[in-house]
Amino acid sequence: MTGFTQSFNWRDMQMADQNITGGRELDAFLQQFSAKFEKKVMRGALRVGANEFKEEVKANIPVDSGALRRSVRVTTNAKGGRVTASVKIGNKKAWYAQMVEFGTRAHKITPRGAKALRIAGYVVADADHPGARPRPFARPAFDARAARAATAVGTEIRSRLTAKGINLPDAG
Repeated sequence: MTGFTQSFNWRDMQMADQNITGGRELDAFLQQFSAKFEKKVMRGALRVGANEFKEEVKANIPVDSGALRRSVRVTTNAKGGRVTASVKIGNKKAWYAQMVEFGTRAHKITPRGAKALRIAGYVVADADHPGARPRPFARPAFDARAARAATAVGTEIRSRLTAKGINLPDAG
């Protein structure tokens, strides 16, 4: 595994385990438009919301080399009538995102395809790693920015619809 992802689904309007009111009403309102239009509006709006999380995630990442921070990105997907946005953390170079977020238990490191390991200039048959304490950066970011991201999504939807001459009904 090369990292991990935090996602939210606009149909349920749940972000970071927080319910956002008006999601079902918004869905019903958007159903009157073409699927292509709906998908385009929602992808753009969810990208704006996910970027709120992305900035907080990047700010929270403990920096050693900076590779993990540079690996944070936002993607969107629309499949089967479901539009999602994800904040993805980690890549081939920064494959250790989950280990930083959740920590590791003590474990033995053994060589793969070799007879020995080279650690800090020493050659050893194996090594006992003491484990690493968790340094959460993703979950705290999602907890801190859930309301702000939801507001950004709503503002972006309203802005995109208004630009097309469509007035969104006020939330009750």
